[in-house]
Amino acid sequence: MVRKNSIVSASELKGLLEGDQDVLRELVRTVVQQTLEAEMDAALGATKGERTDGRLGYRSGYYGRTLITRVGKLELRVPQDRQGQFSTQVFERYQRSEKALVSALAEMYIQGVSTRKVKQITEELCGHAFSASSISAIVKRLDEQLAQFASRTLEEAYPYLILDARYEKVRDSGAIRSRAVMIAIGIDWEGRRQVLAVELANRESASSWKDFILGLKQRGLKGVEMAVSDDHAGLKKALREALPEAVWQRCYVHFLRNALDHLPRKAGDDCLRELRWIYDRRDLAEARKDMAAWLLRWQEKYPKLCSWVEDNIEETLSFYRLPFGHHKHLKSTNMLERLNEEIKRRTLVVRIFPNEESCLRLIRALAVETHENWIEANRYLDMSLLTEMKKKALMELVA
Repeated sequence: MVRKNSIVSASELKGLLEGDQDVLRELVRTVVQQTLEAEMDAALGATKGERTDGRLGYRSGYYGRTLITRVGKLELRVPQDRQGQFSTQVFERYQRSEKALVSALAEMYIQGVSTRKVKQITEELCGHAFSASSISAIVKRLDEQLAQFASRTLEEAYPYLILDARYEKVRDSGAIRSRAVMIAIGIDWEGRRQVLAVELANRESASSWKDFILGLKQRGLKGVEMAVSDDHAGLKKALREALPEAVWQRCYVHFLRNALDHLPRKAGDDCLRELRWIYDRRDLAEARKDMAAWLLRWQEKYPKLCSWVEDNIEETLSFYRLPFGHHKHLKSTNMLERLNEEIKRRTLVVRIFPNEESCLRLIRALAVETHENWIEANRYLDMSLLTEMKKKALMELVA
């Protein structure tokens, strides 16, 4: 029987904590080593020394391999099989974003725009200093992989599309400028999330968003029934022009933040809390009923807010056209916001990118890892709910 992925035991962990060695590095090394052993067990259909009719091959020793991580160098023993067919994904998966982060930091150092602190970070990160040739080799291999991901054909239909952008600092011609990082997430008919595109633009203009969406369509994007985004004017215009068939859902979280601009600074929380509850109703009729009651309750005290909400709230209620089980996932851009938070956590290490290429490289590498994790995970949405809703609507129309 194949052994399940093992973890560090309590006694091993106690030994690590009591030893003189670097605890975190040794803990990571132990976990990665166990992952390699588990991968070999799965490939052979048997654990080391196990007798079984289902065995697919035999072990043949180990070879040494160094894995460079942010906790230092990990010296690992990679198992081999007699046929030489075993291949692990541990190194490629783990090092893709690590290489992007390392290359960005190292480029800063090599180009002479870094500080002594950056040099210290890169050496602590990887255990050695960098030369221009070593960085060039890392960048070339990584860019080839990321270019394939960025230009891949989108063969499936994506009924749901989520769009957002964040900004990163990039050095350009001696000046530090902000660049928009535009990201698209799609949900296919199997209910799986996928990162469709990551691109850089000078700013979030209507033309840059339109080019971004048209680029997706040139790669095969089709079947979009609902697009979710914030209220950015350029993005809204681009969606109308490039995806006129898609219903637009304005992110209700951004909407509630915008509502603060129409409230006095010392206003209480009850007003917006009650407005927030409207988005938890089961259907549009119930939501509109509560909306009318909310307006009656707060009209006299906050007339400016109530007028603004009445004019704009319908844009945030499009998700009520979807099955109830999809509401919490499609009424906001939160799934993309979580990806942006992960990107922010990593780009803060760099702070100011030496050029646009290094910025796009790191963010795309992080996006690829997220994309692969999503593909391997359980389905995000039950799309049969949407299929059944459309069938029911068609039958009612025919009747």
